[in-house]
Amino acid sequence: MFASIGRRLAGLLATLLASSFVIFAAVYAAPGDPAVFLAGGRDKLTPERLAAVREQYHLDEPLVVQYGRWLWDCLHLDLGRSFQYGDQVSDLLTSRFPTTLALVGYATVLFVVLGVGAGVLAAVRRGSWVDSAVVGTTTLTASVPSFVGGIALVAFFGVRLGWFPVTGSGEGFGGTLHHLTLPALAMALGAVAVISRVTRQAMVEAGSADHVEVARAAGLPERQIIRRHVLRNALGPVVTMCGLVTAGMLAGTVAIETVFGLSGIGSLLVGAVNSHDFPVAQAVLLLMVACYIAVTTLVDLVHPLLDPRLKAMRSPA
Repeated sequence: MFASIGRRLAGLLATLLASSFVIFAAVYAAPGDPAVFLAGGRDKLTPERLAAVREQYHLDEPLVVQYGRWLWDCLHLDLGRSFQYGDQVSDLLTSRFPTTLALVGYATVLFVVLGVGAGVLAAVRRGSWVDSAVVGTTTLTASVPSFVGGIALVAFFGVRLGWFPVTGSGEGFGGTLHHLTLPALAMALGAVAVISRVTRQAMVEAGSADHVEVARAAGLPERQIIRRHVLRNALGPVVTMCGLVTAGMLAGTVAIETVFGLSGIGSLLVGAVNSHDFPVAQAVLLLMVACYIAVTTLVDLVHPLLDPRLKAMRSPA
């Protein structure tokens, strides 16, 4: 067990290290020169001024040397200072990450409840008009991009009906919940389609197992069979897909936060890219990758606990 945990941790560290280099190199190779921005623009730029700025921020060093310096600072929890704001990058992330975390958490609750519920309903009513309605509706929602759905929700529920605010993240639990309902729903629409399909398919496969037929032949109530034998065996792939969708939602906040004017790390990344704020862009991307790796690892650890078949395979004979 300890050897398995050690291999898993080593793999995680190697993945994170490789991802950090790719992120740093990609930002480094992006169009535009951050030294021009730091020097105050082209109007005030002289060769001497440009050379001094490059030397001050170590921009004249080779890529590998800059990456090593940046990685060493990251290991000491020093993410650098923003070129645009002048603040510590860690302070910017600390102030904005709770909004993004609340948005992703709210969207996760919505797509898990709606997606799993729709999938179970479609599987139980397989072949009926209910099944066709669920499949058709989820197919329609999956074809709509999240930012388009967000604009439609703003136009109808925010502007026309006035039920929800269209900008800001609110204050307090109730205010935050009220402000984030539309952006969370916009993020969850596409995920509902994916989770409902996976749930439906997993339950159909679990419902065709031999022990389920035996339980029906024994006269057990159908509701008990679905809850104890079908849904339980279908939880493995459903939870796995929910975890993967949640992990991928951090990147999806970029468009949603822009549409709804939220001050999260997604909008922070957009501003950093537009202003060539390299330290902020690198830190946000690294945070997204780290969160994705953490969530997928947690799902990988929880999956065997939910699937009785995997537990039986791993148990000693």
